Amino acid sequence: RHSHILYGVDDGIKTLEDSLAVLEYEHKSGVSEVWCTPHIMEDVPNLTSVLQERFEELKSHYDGPLRLCLAAEYMIDTVFEKRLAAHDLLTMEHDIVLVEASTFAAPYDFKGTLARMMSEGYRPMLAHPERYRYLKEADYESLAVMGVRFQLNLPSVVGYYGKTAQQKASWLLEKGLYSEIGT
Repeated sequence: RHSHILYGVDDGIKTLEDSLAVLEYEHKSGVSEVWCTPHIMEDVPNLTSVLQERFEELKSHYDGPLRLCLAAEYMIDTVFEKRLAAHDLLTMEHDIVLVEASTFAAPYDFKGTLARMMSEGYRPMLAHPERYRYLKEADYESLAVMGVRFQLNLPSVVGYYGKTAQQKASWLLEKGLYSEIGT
């Protein structure tokens, strides 16, 4: 569900024309729904209102059959903590929040933040969990029991992010712990 198709807002697509071309490609590939989920983090502090405005602009120029949806991928950092406290989150299906963390070190109070999200009525979906070097098998199982969902980053399966991420992705797939796949 994660994509960088919303143009000019993060490290993804830069122009409206390129966004429209990618949407056409997605349609020809058999996709029926696209979630625009730009990054929101300290380095890219996109405002909800700005993303909504850009999304409406994209929709006004797109005349194809794809269903377009807007959410975001939030880095668990101080910007996220403020947005969570203010209930200023772009969600999928009304309550799913796509979150990510550093791949090298867990954010402060990682599990606590995820638990706070759930106590506020949100369902966290952890993007590319196989890439988090600090998570072990027991951590994934514990997070899954808490109710955290996992989204596979498909290139991990073929080793794009290294052998460790590939092995973790295989294990998570074998255990049936992924609920979504992102490309």
